[in-house]
Amino acid sequence: MGTTAVAGTLAAQVQAKLAARTATVGIIGLGYAGLPMAVAFAEAGLPTIGVDLRADRIAALQAGQSYIGDIPAETVAQLVEAGTLRATADYAALAAADAITICVPTPLSKTKAPDIAAIVGAITDLAPHLRPGQLVVLESTSYPGTTEEILQPAITAQGLVVGEDIFLAFAPERVDPGNERFGTRNTPKLVGGVTPACRDLAVALYQLIVDEVVPVSSPMVAETAKLLENTFRAVNVALANEMALMCERLGVDVWEVIAAASTKPFGFMPFYPGPGLGGHCIPIVPHYLAWKLKTLGYEARFIALADEINTAMPAHIVSLVADALNDSAKALRGAKVVLLGITYKPDVADLRESPPLEVLRLLREKGAEAVYHDPHMPTLTLEGAELASVPLDAATLR
Repeated sequence: MGTTAVAGTLAAQVQAKLAARTATVGIIGLGYAGLPMAVAFAEAGLPTIGVDLRADRIAALQAGQSYIGDIPAETVAQLVEAGTLRATADYAALAAADAITICVPTPLSKTKAPDIAAIVGAITDLAPHLRPGQLVVLESTSYPGTTEEILQPAITAQGLVVGEDIFLAFAPERVDPGNERFGTRNTPKLVGGVTPACRDLAVALYQLIVDEVVPVSSPMVAETAKLLENTFRAVNVALANEMALMCERLGVDVWEVIAAASTKPFGFMPFYPGPGLGGHCIPIVPHYLAWKLKTLGYEARFIALADEINTAMPAHIVSLVADALNDSAKALRGAKVVLLGITYKPDVADLRESPPLEVLRLLREKGAEAVYHDPHMPTLTLEGAELASVPLDAATLR
């Protein structure tokens, strides 16, 4: 959809700056979602200010270095040297920004309830520096209602009217680390604004760096759509994992079964079993939806069952290892086991919610001499122990 005319003098001013590519963009949170976004805006020629409270990230970016595999260091160095991209820990710098996106992490608490402390902290620190004529967009995944229940009151407390003085929207991040096919430019961007003016300005912002921007009727629709995307995958991975358990008992090869089913040209989409769910989104995001529905008196049963199946997979993997050793008249305790790969997906240096970490922990807990090989993760800390990737060579395999 093309950007429509936006009513209001302040909105028109922001839209004019975006159209002329003279708008300054601020990014709060320079992690897996925020840094690619900052680089995309900077590459589009917009002066970009990145804010992060981690001193190591700020130092790396100021030195022209990248700490995320998908972002080449040469790109960061060029943008920093040109002055198009700068990083700081000072929220006051965002007073100069015309558009600000919030890309902070949203983990789960130990009880699997949403932990939005980073969102609250970001809007709390940002609010004193807001001014009329700015667009604020939340990208961090959260429960339906977060944009209007958490951000909007913090903004209006500054005496700013959303939709007239200042503009607020939700546009969920859709980052897939290590994906060589889909990146910021060719992944469609959802946008839901608190008012039509908010929506249209957010569309104008993302059209500068994304091929297809999809406006929806409200922030809550965009928030819920993001949760559906990840819940869809979590539930279907759980089905694949349960199918693997069933195929073991049936004595058939689950991989052959999935390949056979995949020959159907309609009505089927293959998912594959594995040691569980990893990454920031898939294991975590469905619980945001379940938590919200629980506050409304509804139990999200599919989400609960999928979580039960997926979180049990590391222990099942360990039991398969024990059974294989037993077949060779060996005990798990004292056995030498090498895990090939420790990150949650191929070709990324990302340990967030990585199931192999739990497999490694359980193996060591049961007395196995378990180590790992992963060129993307040379070292790691597991329950206070410093471990290093072992070489995959003849000596290790012997």
